[in-house]
Amino acid sequence: MSFSSPFPDVDIPDVLLFDYLFADIDDVADDPALIDGSTGTVTTYRQLVGQILALAGGLHARGLGVGEVSAILCPNIPAFVTVFHGIMRSGGTATTVNSLYTAHEISEQLLDSRATHLFTLSMFLPQADEAATAVGMPRENVILIDGSEQVHPDRTNLRSLLVTGAAPPELHLDPATHLAVLPYSSGTTGRAKGVMLTHRNLVANIAQGGPVIGVTRADRILAVLPFFHIYGMNVLMNGGLYRRAPIITMPKFDLVEFLRIIAELRATYLYIAPPIAVALAKHPIVDSYDTSSIRMIFSGAAPLDAELGHAVARRLGCTVRQGYGMSEMSPVSHTIPEDRDDIPLGTVGVTLPNMVCKIVDPATGEEIEQPSTGVSAPGELWCKGPNVMVGYLADPEATAATLDADGYLHTGDVATVTSEGYVSIVDRVKELIKYKGYQVPPAELEAVLLSHPKIADAAVIGMLDEEHEEIPKAFVVRQPGAELTAEDVMAYVAERVAPHKKVRQVEFIDAIPKSSSGKILRRQLRVPADT
Repeated sequence: MSFSSPFPDVDIPDVLLFDYLFADIDDVADDPALIDGSTGTVTTYRQLVGQILALAGGLHARGLGVGEVSAILCPNIPAFVTVFHGIMRSGGTATTVNSLYTAHEISEQLLDSRATHLFTLSMFLPQADEAATAVGMPRENVILIDGSEQVHPDRTNLRSLLVTGAAPPELHLDPATHLAVLPYSSGTTGRAKGVMLTHRNLVANIAQGGPVIGVTRADRILAVLPFFHIYGMNVLMNGGLYRRAPIITMPKFDLVEFLRIIAELRATYLYIAPPIAVALAKHPIVDSYDTSSIRMIFSGAAPLDAELGHAVARRLGCTVRQGYGMSEMSPVSHTIPEDRDDIPLGTVGVTLPNMVCKIVDPATGEEIEQPSTGVSAPGELWCKGPNVMVGYLADPEATAATLDADGYLHTGDVATVTSEGYVSIVDRVKELIKYKGYQVPPAELEAVLLSHPKIADAAVIGMLDEEHEEIPKAFVVRQPGAELTAEDVMAYVAERVAPHKKVRQVEFIDAIPKSSSGKILRRQLRVPADT
């Protein structure tokens, strides 16, 4: 039996993303849209829209065709927003590249997306040029966002495209079919794939978030989550612009700089991933900064343990919420509304408007009923709505395996639902550990480990023991100066879980490998055992 949102459906305008965000800025034209966290420099809505239209005109005059793909290799700086929306306003499609990618990884995305232009910073030129050469992209199509004629006289730079005086093109595109962006899925469970998202997908998800996200014009959003990731791109960047809340950009996460920006620029709304929550809950330096401006912290990209979330809320005196989504859903499908203290923080809340969901037994394919009381059995979460992707670029086989004929996206995540409609993500279907026939969710054990005062971070994977039985193995990062043995760790977990869920092996490491969005890279934890 399917279940849906407790909220009524919202209206989704049939418009392109630029028109949805910027069609009516008269009352905020001179208000700050972007604030550079490093310098405090303000970009107003009037300035931002002027830059976007100027770039769209410059790209159109340069011959960028409708539907042509341009790549962006750039951290969170104000110019990212101009380039991102300038590409789309010219009729193009933007594909955003992870700032940590090597030349080989960049070239793979350029090749797969068929990108004809690459916007980047001087600091990334070595890998950008190598990648562009590898795919045959002309040198003049590698555009320097921070370049100038004086420093880089032989390179195309963003400024030259902004001062052409050319008018942006008139666009007559179908928002439901024209691709706005091509983010690439994280690839943590396989080859990274281009996720085809239309203008309607992005507009829909911003509109769907209206009743639940809670951002207002009075907020100041700190943007440390990367804009190249769908969470930073559409929830934080586009959602913040739509709700007229100034966005404070931060190129990369550094705890001291993060806290300085909060204190000096008075950030009120933080979008984070769980690794930042761990730092906010446990690091002693947090107490050295004025964090009183923070009223809301919203966590996504990976599961946030309830105890950790409550620890952050107590320490900072703010509200903490979490949500769930994925690139393929633009990205949000579930969240805990700001005004719903009754929804347990360990859940991901309720379904967004305009969506329908199912929980399906991955072994039998049978639907699991939403119970009249209590919690359902676990199963794979399937979601359907206007925010669901068109498919994977040039990969019909992967599309068919993920998006069924009825329009349901098979998320690959194991979930439960309560009688009230509260959804909890238990784990990934492919990451569940099978110990003596029992299913053991790594996320549950990680939450227990993180509750230990001497553990700074942790991850759990399934490993084969001497008898080739899959067992839970914990990788643990000790708090600085803490004395902790493997036996201590295993005993602590054993006191708090059923016998079949006990951690059977422990390895201490310096850091848990994670993606830029905060997902644990479990494949990297397995490498030592495989080599």
